[in-house]
Amino acid sequence: MTAASKSSPSKTPQLPEITIVRVDYNNQAHREDLVAMLDDYACDIMGGGAVLPSDVKAKLGQALADFGGAYSFLAYRGDEPVGLMNCILGFSTFKAAPLLNIHDLAVIASARRLGIGKQLLAEVETLARELGCCKLTLEVLEGNNIAQAAYIQAGFEGYQLDATTGKALFWQKPL
Repeated sequence: MTAASKSSPSKTPQLPEITIVRVDYNNQAHREDLVAMLDDYACDIMGGGAVLPSDVKAKLGQALADFGGAYSFLAYRGDEPVGLMNCILGFSTFKAAPLLNIHDLAVIASARRLGIGKQLLAEVETLARELGCCKLTLEVLEGNNIAQAAYIQAGFEGYQLDATTGKALFWQKPL
């Protein structure tokens, strides 16, 4: 066999490792990446399909820093932000303990199906345990079957106190 006829294994380019970092709201780079990721999510149909208002983009980082009960995580592939999770600390009166609500979970389209959401969920569960939380909560759109499947796989389920009263519904009243 000649050298030219030897087949060499094809090399698939390796994607950079995914790194999850807890956002430091006083770090300008983190703020910019958080806003960029949230804006990308807002533009997606599952995030409302429209860009964030410029005033929200301008004040979000400082507002989260000032809030005191906010926690955010960014997922990076190399230096590129590819995932975001924003969480808000709440309180369960029935358990007399804090809870952590996952308010936003987003992964950019080009990085989906790489397990980034699963990694973000693992990070927030670790944080919730460190904070002494009794549970994690989240909302998910009825039509977001992919997210629902991921949440079920991570151990989430619909909330109900009793089967006769039905499942809890998420409502809002804009002010």
